[in-house]
Amino acid sequence: MEHQADPASCGAGTAPLHIGIVACSAEGAALCYRTICTEGPRWFGPRRHPEVSVHTPPLAAYVDRLERGDLHGVAELMLDSANKLAKVGADFLICPDNTIHQAFDFVVERSPLPWLHIAEVVADEAVARRFRRLGITGTRWLVASDVYPRKLAARGLQWVGPLAAERDEMNRIIMDELVHGVFRPESVAYFQRVIARMKAEGCDAVVLGCTEIPLVIDDANSPLPTLDSTRLLARAALRRAAQGARTG
Repeated sequence: MEHQADPASCGAGTAPLHIGIVACSAEGAALCYRTICTEGPRWFGPRRHPEVSVHTPPLAAYVDRLERGDLHGVAELMLDSANKLAKVGADFLICPDNTIHQAFDFVVERSPLPWLHIAEVVADEAVARRFRRLGITGTRWLVASDVYPRKLAARGLQWVGPLAAERDEMNRIIMDELVHGVFRPESVAYFQRVIARMKAEGCDAVVLGCTEIPLVIDDANSPLPTLDSTRLLARAALRRAAQGARTG
């Protein structure tokens, strides 16, 4: 069970920090936004949640740059969103997209606002729940990157990635189906088989490392306990918004 702030802890006359969402794909960003809004009352009281602003360019702009391996171009798109969100009053930023965190190091040094890092949030949760060896799922770009390995290794965690064929099929399902709101039973079954294979290799939990995967896989149907990157990031943002609450 995650720690949640006592609504009274924000105090009378204070307001939670304004959350800026640097979005990439619609389904993952919508789930993150919805989680902030629906779980906010647990932190702040009935019908209360932090102010939230979202900005996203066309998904094709990100995909074009990812296909070219142009992480600096990915960073420029993220920074454009960051600057626009700063102008409308956001206090800090989150990005509910694991894949484009490959460009995170190029972003933070020029960002107008501080960020939470999605893989750090997931790794912290894994440590808190005493997991030791994690399976990593996600797009082909994400699972070939060091986004998760670097953050997991820093916390003494081991990981198992998908096999080449698994990587390609997961990427197809994510990019051709999930980001478009298409959820097929056979695709759910495929993710279950991949996770079962990771369990057989000694994993004790699986990272849902694409923010759309939690739309089809959760603890109820996964062979392993899940680390839902989308909702974990949203909850970390709620925690940050509460801890930094300013006088209204």
